[in-house]
Amino acid sequence: MHKFTGRCLCEAISYEIEGPLSTVYNCHCSKCRRWHGAPFRTRASIDRSQFRWVTGEEHLTWYKSSEHVAKSFCSICGSNLISTYDDNPDVLGIALGPLEQDTGVQPAAHIFVGSKSPWYQISDDLPQFEEWPGSEAKVRETK
Repeated sequence: MHKFTGRCLCEAISYEIEGPLSTVYNCHCSKCRRWHGAPFRTRASIDRSQFRWVTGEEHLTWYKSSEHVAKSFCSICGSNLISTYDDNPDVLGIALGPLEQDTGVQPAAHIFVGSKSPWYQISDDLPQFEEWPGSEAKVRETK
C-alpha cells in the first residue's frame, strides 16, 4: 500500500494520502505558475477518499481560482496545498512538492505548454501538450 505524507512550510498543516497517485504532469498554465511562483507545478490527482488532514485543518484558507476550482493555502505560511473541483468533487489535485516520500513516479508529460513562461525552456524529452492531454490533445513538436 502506498502511503504519503505532506506538510506546509511552517508545518502547522499536515496530511496523508493512502494509495497510488494518478499520472504526474508538469503543468505550465498561468494559474499554476502564479500559484507556485515557479515555471510549472508538478501535480497528480487522487481520489478524495485517499486523502485526510492530520493536523492544522483550521489553518486552511481557500481561493476560488476559476468557476469550478478552489485552491487551498496555509493561512500562516501561505504554502500551496490541494485543489478541489466542483464539477468533479471526488477528485483532488495534489502538488508533489510538499510530499515527504519518494512517490515512485516521474512526470509523464508537460501540459498547458501553450501558456508556459516565455523565459523557461523545457529541456527534457517528455511529451508536451498545448492544453489538458485529453483524447484530442495536440502534442507540441519538441524537435
